[in-house]
Amino acid sequence: MTDLDLLALHGLAVKKAGTPESVADVLGAEPAAVASALEAHVAAGRAVGAKGKFMVAAAGRSWLDDRYPEVFAQLRSDEAATAAYDRFERVNRELLALFTDWQTMPAGGERVPNDHTDADYDRSVIDRLGDLHERADKVLSRLAALEGRLSRYTERLDDAYDKALAGETDYVSGVRVDSYHTVWFELHEDLLRMLGRTREEQ
Repeated sequence: MTDLDLLALHGLAVKKAGTPESVADVLGAEPAAVASALEAHVAAGRAVGAKGKFMVAAAGRSWLDDRYPEVFAQLRSDEAATAAYDRFERVNRELLALFTDWQTMPAGGERVPNDHTDADYDRSVIDRLGDLHERADKVLSRLAALEGRLSRYTERLDDAYDKALAGETDYVSGVRVDSYHTVWFELHEDLLRMLGRTREEQ
């Protein structure tokens, strides 16, 4: 089990930048405890903070990279984790294609920005998202069985999908809300860091 000091900085690295509340949401932790841990990292030079927001400093990235192999050694050597991650990547490739199809649409032999005026087209993409969401849930259940903290992503993905299905379409891939795309990207980053993988070239 990893300690909150490492997880707070890890969560910040997953978010790229954020408040203690947003990092706590990734971790399923108490915001006050995360804030205290992040302030300690600032004091140690591993993070920078201003106006309630934090970012990982270069020294913090090195600090994490030095600790990941030991902290996540068991997970990295677990064949079940490797198999689950391989399944995750298969779903990931299909989801990335889906997000492209949500943001653009075919017209005159090329793809143009989707202005979301074609309800049938948008509905077809959200139907596909439902199918992929079911597959993602199965994969994430396997990963969460190995690292319980990851179950928080299941909750966040469920919430984003439910809102998209209810007509709040910013929750498919919007950048200003906790959209499916945003949560999925953070989940992917979290897995890459824990498992010592690199993001596939698209």
